[in-house]
Amino acid sequence: MDTVQPSYYITTPIYYVNAAPHLGTSYTSVLADVQARLRRATGHNVMFLTGTDEHGEKVAEAAAEHGMTPQEWCDSLVPAFKELLQLLDVTNDDFIRTTEPRHTAAVQRLMSVIKDNGYIYKGSYDGWYCVPEETYFTDTQVRHADEERGTEGEHLCPDCGRPLQRVQEESWFFKLSAFQDRLLELYRDNPHFVEPEIRRNEVVSFVEGGLKDLSISRTSFDWGIELPFDDGHVTYVWFDALINYLTAVGYGSDEAEFAYRWPAQAHLVGKDIIRFHCVIWPAMLMAAGLPVPEEVFAHGFLTVKNEETGATEKMSKSRGNVVSPATVVDLLGVDGYRYYFMTDVKPGTDGGISWGRMEQVYNTDLANSWGNLVSRTLNMSAKYFDGRTPVMPEGWDTVESPLSQVADGLVDRYLEAMYRFAYDEGAAAVMELVHAANHYIEDMEPWGLAKDPARADELAFVIGSLVEAIRVSAHLLAPLMPSTSAEVLHRLSAEGEVGTRDLKAACAWGGFAQGASVTKGDALFPRLVAEGAAQKGDKAKAAKGGR
Repeated sequence: MDTVQPSYYITTPIYYVNAAPHLGTSYTSVLADVQARLRRATGHNVMFLTGTDEHGEKVAEAAAEHGMTPQEWCDSLVPAFKELLQLLDVTNDDFIRTTEPRHTAAVQRLMSVIKDNGYIYKGSYDGWYCVPEETYFTDTQVRHADEERGTEGEHLCPDCGRPLQRVQEESWFFKLSAFQDRLLELYRDNPHFVEPEIRRNEVVSFVEGGLKDLSISRTSFDWGIELPFDDGHVTYVWFDALINYLTAVGYGSDEAEFAYRWPAQAHLVGKDIIRFHCVIWPAMLMAAGLPVPEEVFAHGFLTVKNEETGATEKMSKSRGNVVSPATVVDLLGVDGYRYYFMTDVKPGTDGGISWGRMEQVYNTDLANSWGNLVSRTLNMSAKYFDGRTPVMPEGWDTVESPLSQVADGLVDRYLEAMYRFAYDEGAAAVMELVHAANHYIEDMEPWGLAKDPARADELAFVIGSLVEAIRVSAHLLAPLMPSTSAEVLHRLSAEGEVGTRDLKAACAWGGFAQGASVTKGDALFPRLVAEGAAQKGDKAKAAKGGR
């Protein structure tokens, strides 16, 4: 383990195995992957964790419905989650399953520590429980939710609206109420702990409303991790699941690894689970005497935009608007998929997706702008310089040009946005250089310069500047579109720059390999045609031009 480099530990939530992975699963995974790739490129020793949450009543019920044991059910679904990660070129360093022995050991250790510290006690629970959400609710919460919906007396889940179960059983409790002041102090002193601000405000308001102690064990079923101090109880599934972030970095098993990796720099979660990650989880860590993560970033929900009405709708089988990751990849390709979801759906907000918008973003940004720039420039470089990049005069890179002006400070602007998960802003900064380069071609008309031998140096400067703009853009777009960027660098004979660990140095203006072989290659992003079919997701009719 290289501990000289700063550690960057980033996680997705572990995904519940009650059904196959979906678009939301892939969104969070790619969101984390982009940051992991960026941090590797800026000299960090990255630990990127994802995995599956395999305990709880909901899993046990799903398994029974399919005639399987809970473990068999989990084992049957996990491959689909791993295959999705591979499909989307996600570079997680670990994939944890909560049914693994290493996790059982970590959960039981932390539970013992929290109990020994005086924050766990035995009692009895009498209240409401939502099995699909695996969440407890008080009578007051349920009554208020029913009143708001006009469903008084039906006792529906405040979160998902499904019927609740009345649970009465012996239980162990976590003294969550003891941490109200410390949590509010955390949010006040470290406002970046919960991002974006709208989610932080939600969390603060919730905690200011008062915290009640939390039931953290169940006795009515046995599919879970037994409490180390009471073998008649299994750990509440959320308490179990949250501890995975500790398990994966050696809690209780590798002191050196844990000291190097913890606390995590970023937990990425959906906005629907911020209370677990921003209230219960830091309280658990405080109770155990452990530091809290640096940031919890909550993204919004993905909805589908109705092409006919323009309204956004929740995905559902009954509406027939469920979009699968594989279908989008079939249309846009892996890098097109990554670029669309990471830049057109602003992280931290809800995003309405549509086939028409996918096609528009793909054609405008990738086919017409980025792909076109690479194709035109490399073709001209090969044509005018005998299959190579131009050889530049000494000091060419200090001569100001429209492209060097845009590139000046670009890396800093890009990193400032990307580090706060504003991938749309980071990509927009790079596209400024791409657009400037395309305009530069039209303004300078290199095909005209090539006809005049007396302007050979000017031609070399123009083509060299364009090649350099492409090289810098490829590096900055690599976290979003890794395969395409690697291909572009390969075409410039810059394979050695792929996977750089020093992004700023790699993007220093003037670094392209001069007199190096140029490969023209096929179009990086063939334009999408048959617009109506593309908007309907009709893969058979929505062909890519040029293929």
